[in-house]
Amino acid sequence: MSYVVYGDLRSGAFSSEAALAEAGVSYEFHTVPLEQNAQKAPEFLAINPTGKMPALKLPGGEIMTESAAILLTIAERHPDAGLLPPPASFGRARCYRWIAYLASEVYPMVEISDYPERFAPLGEAAVALRRKAKARIRERLLVLEKTIAGPWLLETGFSAADIYLANFSRWRNSIGREWLAEGHIPKITALAEAVSQRPLIAPVWARHFGRD
Repeated sequence: MSYVVYGDLRSGAFSSEAALAEAGVSYEFHTVPLEQNAQKAPEFLAINPTGKMPALKLPGGEIMTESAAILLTIAERHPDAGLLPPPASFGRARCYRWIAYLASEVYPMVEISDYPERFAPLGEAAVALRRKAKARIRERLLVLEKTIAGPWLLETGFSAADIYLANFSRWRNSIGREWLAEGHIPKITALAEAVSQRPLIAPVWARHFGRD
């Protein structure tokens, strides 16, 4: 039995699929259309009761959720893929750090930026909350921008953290398209481009993001 990724194109499911592709393992992609709110349907809630994507079914049938946990699970199950620096190294610790940073410091702001009405009344309050969330996302991405060793986030080379960061960089509505067009995060932009050109990830990137 192969892995199964549950998610939608352009969503956080990209990072899970890209990691599996980089590992060279067999997997299936089951689309859960966000536009149809399918992540809240009983069929998907039976897979992940939180109603959030992605979810990953392991070959043994177990279900994993949370992108950061999925990435680390794939990386640890397939060490030859080189998605993590060597065990017990400082490089691995830093990889964990930045994956955790994206999951805890940036991702929650993405939900607020995209769906402020979940957290504040419609109207002026929701608009102000969205503005604050976008500003917080930008601040936190700039921390990463200053950290990038080039071309990858870690001095040790490519890792799962690069896949995760590249995924975040495509959520342009969440971050602010005008701000991105002004060129505030050129290192992150270059990193995402490098991820998109990795031979095993390139087809996955093209399906999710096209030329965007």
